[in-house]
Amino acid sequence: MDPKKVDEAPGKMSGDRDISSVMGFSGFGKKARTFDLDAIFEQTRRTAIERSQHVLEERQKQNQMDEGESSNSVKSSLHIQRDKAAAASSRKQESGSSSDSSSDSELIGPPVPTQQDDDDDLVGPPLPPGYTGSTAHSDDDDEGDAQDDGDDNPVKKIPDTHEITLQHGTKTVSALGLDPSGARLVTGGYDYDVRFWDFAGMDQSLQAFRSLQPCECHQIKSLQYSITGDVILVVSGNAQAKVLDRDGFNVMECVKGDQYIVDMANTKGHTAMLNSGCWHPKIKEEFMTCSNDGTVRTWDLNSEKKHKSVFKPRSFQGKKVIPTCCTYSRDGKLIAAGCQDGTIQIWDRNLSVHTKFHCRQAHTPGTDTSCLSFSYDGVTLASRGGDDTLKTWDIRNFRNPVKLATGLTNYFSMTDCCFSPDDKLLVTGTSVKKDEGNGKLVFFDRASFERVYEIEVSSASVVRCLWHPKLNQIMVGTGNGLAKVYYDPVKSHRGAMLCVVKSKRKEKQAETLTQDYIITPHALPMFREARQRSTRKQLEKDRLDPKKSHKPEPPVSGPGRGGRVAAHGGTLSSFIVKNIALDKTDDSNPREAILRHAKEASENPYWVAPAYEHTQPEPVFAEDSEEDEEAEKEPEWKKRKI
Repeated sequence: MDPKKVDEAPGKMSGDRDISSVMGFSGFGKKARTFDLDAIFEQTRRTAIERSQHVLEERQKQNQMDEGESSNSVKSSLHIQRDKAAAASSRKQESGSSSDSSSDSELIGPPVPTQQDDDDDLVGPPLPPGYTGSTAHSDDDDEGDAQDDGDDNPVKKIPDTHEITLQHGTKTVSALGLDPSGARLVTGGYDYDVRFWDFAGMDQSLQAFRSLQPCECHQIKSLQYSITGDVILVVSGNAQAKVLDRDGFNVMECVKGDQYIVDMANTKGHTAMLNSGCWHPKIKEEFMTCSNDGTVRTWDLNSEKKHKSVFKPRSFQGKKVIPTCCTYSRDGKLIAAGCQDGTIQIWDRNLSVHTKFHCRQAHTPGTDTSCLSFSYDGVTLASRGGDDTLKTWDIRNFRNPVKLATGLTNYFSMTDCCFSPDDKLLVTGTSVKKDEGNGKLVFFDRASFERVYEIEVSSASVVRCLWHPKLNQIMVGTGNGLAKVYYDPVKSHRGAMLCVVKSKRKEKQAETLTQDYIITPHALPMFREARQRSTRKQLEKDRLDPKKSHKPEPPVSGPGRGGRVAAHGGTLSSFIVKNIALDKTDDSNPREAILRHAKEASENPYWVAPAYEHTQPEPVFAEDSEEDEEAEKEPEWKKRKI
């Protein structure tokens, strides 16, 4: 080998390194570092053993200070752990790094205790027998038990610490609807308006972003979002329910039935005013309505020409009764309706002929059952009656109510009742007359049915109430046009909490100029017409214009002419009446009135006589008889009255 080339090689390599560092890729081409994983694992294992021994020694000293009796047992357990750790380290040193699987399967640190009384993972050796724990630990347990007791109390879960008020209008808020996500609230009332509220888009001014009248001059009875939240069912006082999208545009309108058909099953839709409606809890295209025509109908969103199925409530005598409210069970397999005769009738959704459950004396006959609501577990049915009662029923034994609450005044046919999200409370509203107290939101314990809590809402009746499970917020509709939202910043989520933190937007002030200029399009030079220097030419032009030179017509004097009526007869009818009143022709003797033209007709026949000149026989008139003369001589009281 040439020594000159060997001497030149290091210089060439150093030059290449300088060029690489200047060009920015000096790190390329270097050999990657290698690591001994077995050595790293062994070092980590030893470090963990040392740390565990150090922790055990500190814990041993603490236990000796707390309880002297248990010190011997702690020491023995510590020796056992040390022996086990030493044995494990010796086994590891003997095995070495022969296989990666064996090194991964071995434990690092002290072994897991064999006996554990608690579910939580314990750190350190097992507790000695007879050890009851420190006082601090017992205090923590007491605090945890107290917290559990607080969590078990359903009254403490009611979100009523804060509230916001949404001004819907001045009349009763008769419908409330909240989408499943809790982002939008929709309210409807006796003023025919439906208002949309977006919690994320509102600020502290709490203004609705849209207001419309989908059913013209009909009161809104019910509003509900579908399970997907993309459409809204609107039930009003007319016979046709509507479906709107999230922005209020019409998606579907149910068909109206033929009101002259006796059998309501043969009509395509309702023929009388609607009372209530709701969506199917599982099928997003199906909804249900009930009406004064005595039927409960289910509909498909994709076929608006005809109902899907019809259910006909019947009284004990088999007569038609009017359903005032209806609802689905939580699984959607049952359909329940409360009727005006006080009955609650439940059908299987797929069998519309006979009822599956039927309670005859659920509420007082003649009162409107305003609401039916199933619990989240699907076993209990709550009914709010027009007889000022609230009852719960077990659908497995539907003859008698499980619980009963009285004295709950109800003046509205849509007063709500609903269950809390944890199914432990039942909520309803009370009605009051004007200036006779405050409407209340009353909470009942589901198990004992005791009145556990009340919220005084306003000086008007509480009509609608809605407890959203995701937001944990309560929406209330009142009789004076208010919609209130109750929430708790700690227990609630989103919803009303999104808009109360936003300050009101400042109104944009119009920019004012330092000097007031009034600018009109025709004041600009390019639009300005040339000014006339003399009025004579303008007068000549006006004279040639037929409209400007037209002389006003004087008022009509006399009977009127040229289609114009006289001034004293302002209308054509008055003119005709006036002329009729002036007609003084005497038609008291019709014979003379007809024969006064007979001489002229005989002398100068023109219309009828020439046509029958050759065929008409000579007229023969009856001669006067003696009987007629005697009849004429009779006194007036004997003459026959015609």
